[in-house]
Amino acid sequence: IDDPSAFGVVKLNNEGVITDFVEKPKDFVSDLAIIGIYYFKDGENLANELQYLIDNKITENGEYQLTNALENMKQKGLQFKTGEVKEWLDCGNYKATIHSNQRVLEFEEEEQDTISPNATLENVIIIEPCFIGDNVVIKDSLIGPHVSVGANTVITNSMIKNSIIQLDSNIDNANISNSMIGNKVVYTGRSKTLSIGDFTEIKE
Repeated sequence: IDDPSAFGVVKLNNEGVITDFVEKPKDFVSDLAIIGIYYFKDGENLANELQYLIDNKITENGEYQLTNALENMKQKGLQFKTGEVKEWLDCGNYKATIHSNQRVLEFEEEEQDTISPNATLENVIIIEPCFIGDNVVIKDSLIGPHVSVGANTVITNSMIKNSIIQLDSNIDNANISNSMIGNKVVYTGRSKTLSIGDFTEIKE
């Protein structure tokens, strides 16, 4: 990754074995980020190391760090190696989540039909890729590209692109893009970029 400062990183030896785990380095150590996917042959060994951290209150910046457990295991002679992930999709904030939604839709469009056969579409233009969930009702609207709509949501008289709308929401007379809308939201409005949570009601 280009900026590893927000991640834990690893250093490798010539055989590709991890020599160091470094949590969120302030100075450059490596561009090999730890992305939070692990495989352990011995889960009990890991559990014991985590318990040791808790029992001895070993923390960094007030947090227990998995990298400390991994370092302890390494010091006892266990070896760790890396696996490569070609693309890491972040969901740390709403803008990153919307970008991740774009990439997932582009991938799934090639793999499967992403519009539910139970959806009701009347006078609707869909610009792929989009995901339309079960029992969604969309009328008199333009949807896409890169829109995901959760089950049971109703959209009318709207233009929506590059956005995520969760379950059981109701969107009317809206023109939104680059937005994330939660569950059970009621939104009637105008052109906006939105990030609104569950059970929100906005009528403009």
